[in-house]
Amino acid sequence: MSVLTRDEAQTRAQIIDVERYTIALDLTTGEETFDSRAAIRFTARSAGDTFVEIKPATLRSVTLDGQPLDPALLDGNRFPLTGLTPGTHELHVDAAMSYSRTGEGMHRFTDPADGETYLYTQLFMEDVQRVFAAFDQPDLKSVFAVDVTAPEGWTVLGNGIATRTGDGRWTIAPTPLISTYLVAVAAGPWHSVTTRHAGLPFGLHCRRSLAPYLDADADEILAITRACYDRYHEKFDEPYPFDSYDQAFVPEFNAGAMENPGLVTFRDEFIYRSAVTDTERQTRAMVVAHEMAHMWFGDLVTLSWWDDIWLNESFAEYMGYQTLTEIALPHALRSVRAGETPFPDTWVDFGVARKGWGYDADQRPSTHPVAPDPDAVPDTASALLNFDGISYAKGASALRQLVAWLGEKDFLAGINTHFARHKFGNATLADFIDNLASATDRDVHAWAGQWLRTTGVDTLTARVTEPTAPAGGGQSWALTVERDGSRPHRIAVATFDHALNTQAGPGHLAPRDRFEIDVPGAEADGTAPTVRPGRRPALVVLNDGDLTYAKIRLDAASWETALGHLSAIPDPLTRAVIWNAARDTVRDGELDPARYLTAARTHLPYESDLALVQGVLSFADGQIAARYVTPEARPAALATLTSLCRDLIRRTEDGSHPGLRLIAVRHFIDAATQPDTLQSWLADGTVHGGPELDPELRWRILTRLAALGATDETAIAAELAADPSATGREGAARCRAALPTPEAKAAAWQAMFSDDTLSNYLFTATAQGFWQPGQEELLAPYVHRFYPDATALAARRGPAIAEAAGRYAFPAYAIDTDSLATGTRALKDPALIPALRRKLVDQLDDLRRALAVRTTEH
Repeated sequence: MSVLTRDEAQTRAQIIDVERYTIALDLTTGEETFDSRAAIRFTARSAGDTFVEIKPATLRSVTLDGQPLDPALLDGNRFPLTGLTPGTHELHVDAAMSYSRTGEGMHRFTDPADGETYLYTQLFMEDVQRVFAAFDQPDLKSVFAVDVTAPEGWTVLGNGIATRTGDGRWTIAPTPLISTYLVAVAAGPWHSVTTRHAGLPFGLHCRRSLAPYLDADADEILAITRACYDRYHEKFDEPYPFDSYDQAFVPEFNAGAMENPGLVTFRDEFIYRSAVTDTERQTRAMVVAHEMAHMWFGDLVTLSWWDDIWLNESFAEYMGYQTLTEIALPHALRSVRAGETPFPDTWVDFGVARKGWGYDADQRPSTHPVAPDPDAVPDTASALLNFDGISYAKGASALRQLVAWLGEKDFLAGINTHFARHKFGNATLADFIDNLASATDRDVHAWAGQWLRTTGVDTLTARVTEPTAPAGGGQSWALTVERDGSRPHRIAVATFDHALNTQAGPGHLAPRDRFEIDVPGAEADGTAPTVRPGRRPALVVLNDGDLTYAKIRLDAASWETALGHLSAIPDPLTRAVIWNAARDTVRDGELDPARYLTAARTHLPYESDLALVQGVLSFADGQIAARYVTPEARPAALATLTSLCRDLIRRTEDGSHPGLRLIAVRHFIDAATQPDTLQSWLADGTVHGGPELDPELRWRILTRLAALGATDETAIAAELAADPSATGREGAARCRAALPTPEAKAAAWQAMFSDDTLSNYLFTATAQGFWQPGQEELLAPYVHRFYPDATALAARRGPAIAEAAGRYAFPAYAIDTDSLATGTRALKDPALIPALRRKLVDQLDDLRRALAVRTTEH
């Protein structure tokens, strides 16, 4: 199959304009394929040749202006259209198309809970070709009119209002001008909750088996949706550009969500079957806000080519988090009093849950600018690789820094100019920067060059001089910020003193001062010291408020104060900045991982912010204990974590902090080295003192027992019989792959790499269970097998499974020079498809870093 190049897209856009697609899909033709008929009206500006894309199971017929063309002319995914004359043309394509089990194209899922089948499209980048014929590039926008024939009893959803016309026939209202990748259809016996807001129909949809869980949260999700909708209308001059707003929670979805106009699709794990924390609810709310922001930035105004994907994702990421800090949402969460902002610490969650994703990606060999040079994104295969922590987290951080530097008023003025100039059209980075520049006297073009066209993470290091006695008396201290990098930064600095003889006790840190400074870019000679009155503070924190994107290094004295008194710092966002700094120094080999664990053991029992507790424990367990300490030191690291989690469980026995208790229970399970407590909880159906074990906790316990060799197939089968849901099937697959026996590993490997029948989610669950720290000897033969087997799998099953294989099936716990050398040699294989190559480059860099951390003397 050919991938579309940028040059080809530009050439085709010069030849044709596309006016309208009339699509008819018949979803009643069987379980393997569906019928697709496309009528495309387009105009040729001049005589010439071009092509239309389609990936059919069977191409039945193609006619152009009433003249039949030979279906055998199809070359891979391209059907040539030669000898076009200037003027209007009508292309008709009739084909049978294959359903997908990988989350690409038209995904088909049968719910094991009740046998009901659901279909939905995911057409991003170039997968519209799996559903109907199209001129598949983002700058050939068109009107789409879609008719669907579905089984009786099903509901059909689409980009516009869908109307049932009888006999399983549904007509979806024609769209405004949108790009091919944004067309969406979902069909099945959906459970729906509907309402109206601002004159528009709003709907929530999920599988019937999840109906009770959606109903429990529908008021909350709709309240968030309405509040975001209203807030965006306060920010943006352009009104919401579509005729309805549906949110469908669909099974086996590869991404978090997709911004299809009028029909946003979400992974249906966001419909919670089991207990979750308020931070997890906040994450769901952020995704709702993120996807709605795309209705303007991405859907109303769309990138011209995929080098500008950051214009979609960075903007939506920034706006999603920022909007949640602004909306007042009465009764949205049970823990929030009416009229209060429900998510006051949204940027804390961003700092600990998202920003590290950007920092990590930006330090790998695969790093790229937020806004890559167009030549660096020559085709769709390379563009797909840029959906990473740089396009999302770093880009959002850059926009947050831009707002701090530019001011929100001018930022929004520029955004609204951008919408007005390019609505229902396409735009580039140059357009965006020009529109921002029109709203301010600041040099936005220079800022963009320094922030958006460069790679890597700057490091800001604080140098603090001891107090001096200047002429005239009094004390003062001086701060110099050393920058390793090239970008200018506007940051806040917070200072703290030890607060002795107060009711808070000697461990308390009292805020002294907060001030802003500018760290100039590479063109400046350096940063002049900032002199402040008074004695030297006990703690000086750069980037207080986390408004810039840079690694932070405290001065030596401040490090000692921070690591000893972290829980005494009053602002959770300040604590997040310091925890992130500690995380970075561990990854860079500057801080002993054991000292990070000690800090976590010391301060998390007193931490009140759930996002911080979750973020610190995830890094401590998933990276330090699993990868950064040697196998010999791992039991001690896990013992520290289980002791910490036990303290948190004891702290929450009174029921006052259910979210904190849930986090502690989860991580206690994951870190357990002995089965006794877990077996007792499983037998009793409850953690002693609560909570009762819901499906998520039961499968989590069983997975850990499987990895410890403390359960067997009989127990797994019994649990699956009690929970025969889709997530139950995934849990069973994860458990079976985790069992420490040669037979279990062989069966899991066969299922992943030879069978090709696993769906994307079942493949991921099997891979997650397969590689387990502590099973290195048993798994050693599979380290070398991974590379050829994954390469062949990716070639057969495509980018989605390739990404899953590289992410989840990689031998991440084989931290040794032989594993690194094997992987490095494998990168030379020309058969690697780009999606898998990128994942392997990143994984091997992480492996190299973990090996360096293990061997660094502290």
